[in-house]
Amino acid sequence: MAAVVGIMWVIEALDVALGNSLDEFGIHSWSLSGLWEIFTAPWLHYGWAHLAGNSVPLFILGWLVLVEGTRTWLVSAFVITVCSGLAAWAGSAPGTVTLGASGIVFGWLAYLLVKGLFTRRLGDIVLAVIVFLIYGSVLWGVLPGTAGVSWQGHLGGAVGGVIAASVLTRDQRRR
Repeated sequence: MAAVVGIMWVIEALDVALGNSLDEFGIHSWSLSGLWEIFTAPWLHYGWAHLAGNSVPLFILGWLVLVEGTRTWLVSAFVITVCSGLAAWAGSAPGTVTLGASGIVFGWLAYLLVKGLFTRRLGDIVLAVIVFLIYGSVLWGVLPGTAGVSWQGHLGGAVGGVIAASVLTRDQRRR
């Protein structure tokens, strides 16, 4: 996770050096050519404050998912990225450009919160309670509110986290 967050900081430094020209690779809502940007947008941010706000929760929540295994981390990241990106693409006003990893933060938060419901394992439930106590107030970000904040991407990421938890715990539930 340190490498992932570190790469984001290097990309932001490059973006600043290039006059924020990399921001063009954010999700352009309602543009078919903008769909591939679902995979570039999480790496980009609207400045240092935006990146700093995402870095700590992304690192912590991503690390908690990565502890479960690389496959879980990769699958959850992919599902969450797609769900968050599609929600930002389809749910934002035409011409809007969405950047940032906060959809993934919301996705991993939701993943960790609901995983215990699927597995019914005490450790997963305790982790969910701890994560909720630390980051639960962030969940208000899935609702419309602050101008310029992609609640659509946050909501999509959270939905993606629930989907990822359901898919990735399917074998455990069968047992």
